[in-house]
Amino acid sequence: MSAGERAKAKAEQIVGKTVRTAAHAMHKETLAAKGAALEARGRMRGAKEQTKGSFKR
Repeated sequence: MSAGERAKAKAEQIVGKTVRTAAHAMHKETLAAKGAALEARGRMRGAKEQTKGSFKR
């Protein structure tokens, strides 16, 4: 798994979680959903890279 893709996945997870938490605090459900989607995209990107890395070995 490349370090750049791993960092990008982790950054998406962190940003998504931060946006989701802040949106919940401000009662902005649409923004909270967007944050949750960003967090999920980061998790999926990480899983894809991990799978891709396991096949290279």
